Amino acid sequence: MKAQRLHTANASMGNSSEGFGGSGFSMSNVVSEARRYIGRGNPTGRSRLWCARFMNMVLQRSGHQGTGSDMARSFASYGRRVSGPQVGAIAVMSRGRRGGHVGVVSGIDAQGNPIIISGNHGHRVAEAKYSRGRVYAYVMPN
Repeated sequence: MKAQRLHTANASMGNSSEGFGGSGFSMSNVVSEARRYIGRGNPTGRSRLWCARFMNMVLQRSGHQGTGSDMARSFASYGRRVSGPQVGAIAVMSRGRRGGHVGVVSGIDAQGNPIIISGNHGHRVAEAKYSRGRVYAYVMPN
């Protein structure tokens, strides 16, 4: 049931380039690449704290340069900052005292919360809704 709701929310967002500053460039390639790994274990080879490594891998495999860092917060100063969730944007989140988390926005729910594909979500790649208050930066890849 949860997967169906996420799929429906994603379908409603589409894969158009709307909302990306009119550049005509679709960020669906980043989302599509990340989606390939959903439900799998760790594709990065890093034993712990691998969400940033996963994000860098996805960016590289979709034709973008990443940050080269294994720190989630490195993405806060990457790319072009945008004011809110957009499909294809990278979301940088806090985890309280335990550091940060990063993933790519694949949709937005009816309450404005981002649906994010990320690595190291329950020790695997997963797509889940996150509270919008937890995200402190959204950036679009260069």
